[in-house]
Amino acid sequence: MFRKILPRVWICWIFVTFASTWGIYFTGAHSCHEVKTAFQLRHIGPLRWVPETAATDADLQICKHQGPTCCTRKMEQSYDAAARRDTLQNILSYSFELKYLILGHASAYRDTFYSLLSFTLNHTLSLFDLAYEPIAREARPLVITLYSDLALYLYGDAGISIESSVHHFYDVLFPLVYRHLVNPGLRSSSWSAEGAECLRATRPDVNPFGPHPQVLAQGLAQALAGGRALARALAAGADVLNATETVGMARECGRALVRMHYCPHCRGLTLIRPCGGLCLNVMRGCLAGLAELQAPWSRYVALLEGLSAALAGGHELELALLGIRERINDAILSAQLHGPHLSAVVDKVCGPLTESVSSTRADGPPTSTLSTVKLQHPIPPASPAGGADPGGEQHGHVALTKRSLPLKPSKNDKPRSLKKLSKEFMGYIQRYKAFFSTLPELLCEGEMVVDDYTCWGGEDVVESYTDRVVGSGLLAQRHNPEMKVRGVDPVLVEAKERLEQFNQGIWHETGLGVDLHEQLDAGSGNTMETSGECDDEDGCQGSGEDEDAPGGPLPSFQPPDFRARPGMPASAAARPEAASPLLLSLPLLPLLLLSCLGRASA
Repeated sequence: MFRKILPRVWICWIFVTFASTWGIYFTGAHSCHEVKTAFQLRHIGPLRWVPETAATDADLQICKHQGPTCCTRKMEQSYDAAARRDTLQNILSYSFELKYLILGHASAYRDTFYSLLSFTLNHTLSLFDLAYEPIAREARPLVITLYSDLALYLYGDAGISIESSVHHFYDVLFPLVYRHLVNPGLRSSSWSAEGAECLRATRPDVNPFGPHPQVLAQGLAQALAGGRALARALAAGADVLNATETVGMARECGRALVRMHYCPHCRGLTLIRPCGGLCLNVMRGCLAGLAELQAPWSRYVALLEGLSAALAGGHELELALLGIRERINDAILSAQLHGPHLSAVVDKVCGPLTESVSSTRADGPPTSTLSTVKLQHPIPPASPAGGADPGGEQHGHVALTKRSLPLKPSKNDKPRSLKKLSKEFMGYIQRYKAFFSTLPELLCEGEMVVDDYTCWGGEDVVESYTDRVVGSGLLAQRHNPEMKVRGVDPVLVEAKERLEQFNQGIWHETGLGVDLHEQLDAGSGNTMETSGECDDEDGCQGSGEDEDAPGGPLPSFQPPDFRARPGMPASAAARPEAASPLLLSLPLLPLLLLSCLGRASA
């Protein structure tokens, strides 16, 4: 019986071997042509490093595989550099959108502040031109200096104090008011420098303007505090994003990226995509340092929302700037009303204010002018992209025609109102409240398998990813099965500390409200809390657990797809490539042999 079966067994074996060899010969399974094509299209390295046919390479450190491979050690090194480069480019593409949003609105706020300051400056100067003509010419530089200080304060200059600037303005205004308006007879006399200096120095004690200087200083400080804090906050956010752009990737991250993206290439699978759980583990491990910024960043975005809401809720800043004219007018009227008493006090404190020899003024009487003043930008608006602003010359000077109430902007200059601008910014920035914790999900959106039955699991082609899916943050990476995370880049640690200190300082300075602060403290961990489960939306097929699935919708933009070859249909790029005949025929040989034996025994 055995002698009758043996010839048939040999025939089946020869047939199977011949079939597999014949398929290999005609299909070119040993060829690494597809791998070389992908190597070239993605600009990974020199093509001479890619072998023509698959072979065994014992020097591989990352993509180790028992069997023929199309990879070499030099290709692994090139894959490592390419994986780091592509991932950094994807991260920068998302952070650039956020950075552009922050810097673009910072520039828009500066332009709006500048337009308000320019308009109210000319509105205040018209008070002197129309009501106090004798001091109009000499008062103009004093008013312009006051408004320049207000602009610097709004733009975040730490060396400017509203109260000091307002009181300095009234100090230098007092000699003009006393000489030309309180005692007009002294106008033709030659004043001594000591007399004018005495008036400036004693103005706080003499108090010729009553409570109006203090009321103006307090009102401006309160009204401008929100705009100043917002300008500083936008600059701080841009600094944090700049710091994240300088951070590189650790060695373990590069190896994990190669295993996820390019180890399938070594087996001829150039189009298969990684499993969702694998991608989340790799990206969360690589971005563990960035995820540590999430807690202070969510507080920072809530701070931006509070400051924007304060500007959008009313017109305090605009009304405060417009009210400068009336406050100055009330102060001058108060000095004129108490003129006799004021003169008596000044005579006792400063003594004679004129020189012994009287002489007429050489420069003649002051002339009134209704010309428009152009307020210079203390800080030029920054381009959102960090480069030159093509429209900078057009916005460098905004000339607003001076007119009486009602106030109407010129037809050629229609900046957005603070209310409209703030509401627009609030609608955009709230999408990025969980930016650093959801960044791995954004990066994996283009990598995750959607309707396919197979995906790359890190070592082989699988139906689903069965390892544990960890959450975001440094602590969660202790259980990451794909890579070891040893620490956080010192640059990110410093950026986190600066952001935390800034948040605390602004909360203290602005006093946006205890309720909002407590609400933020209670909800700041929403995006970082772990759910203990991994649902399908996180791409965790199989038994993976998502410890840290952020809530809320993600921004609706897609990362670039670097896997699709030029000219390839989208559907083809989404499908895993059919396995090479060589790789599929070897596991099927025992099944074919058993089938032949079964037929022979029958």
